[in-house]
Amino acid sequence: MRVIATAKSSYHRCIPGISVMKLSILLVAGCLLSVVRLFALPESTANSPKPRDAAIARAAFSEAYKVFMHPRCVNCHPAGDSPLRGEDSRPHAGLRLRRGPDGQGVLTLKCSNCHQAQNQQGLHMPPGAPNILKDGSLDPSNPRWHLPSMKTPMIFQGRTEAQLCRQLQDPRQNGELSAAQLIHHVSIDPLVLWGWNPGEGRSAPPLTHDQFVASVKEWLDNGGACPK
Repeated sequence: MRVIATAKSSYHRCIPGISVMKLSILLVAGCLLSVVRLFALPESTANSPKPRDAAIARAAFSEAYKVFMHPRCVNCHPAGDSPLRGEDSRPHAGLRLRRGPDGQGVLTLKCSNCHQAQNQQGLHMPPGAPNILKDGSLDPSNPRWHLPSMKTPMIFQGRTEAQLCRQLQDPRQNGELSAAQLIHHVSIDPLVLWGWNPGEGRSAPPLTHDQFVASVKEWLDNGGACPK
């Protein structure tokens, strides 16, 4: 008993005011904190912002630009107020069609007069695409065919890579779309998807739709740098 008492007395002299139980609690707490830090570090690293690469962004936009400049896109994004047609993007002549304030034509000359919610069968027959309901589902009875509005014409025709790149990032020129909304638009909008199902006698863009969306996303995820 004297030996034990002496040991305890010596222990308390070495660490004044700290009992064996308190020391044990401190040691356990220290171990738990170390384990927490060990697992928290990889999670913190995983959640850190992804580095942005301007060169990757420019290369990705150059790929997407091949689609933006294809007739399936350019024909509905003309420099003038009239839609274009065909593989050579010629004027939609004969009916004196005009954009109109909402992009759907003027007076009785509406896009939906000929363009329905789906492609009409036959070579070079009028193409079509369904509209979108408020809940995001498709409305197969209501056509979506139209040009961009007069307020935001979103011109592709004649734009260089650098010009179109800057335009697509400018909310004043892109329909007030954020980067996330632009990615969503090219991913699901029926008019965009129509480009890969254009009907008989029309070519599809040079990239698949998945490749196009991936290029747009890679461009914006890497900071949206534009070609010089």
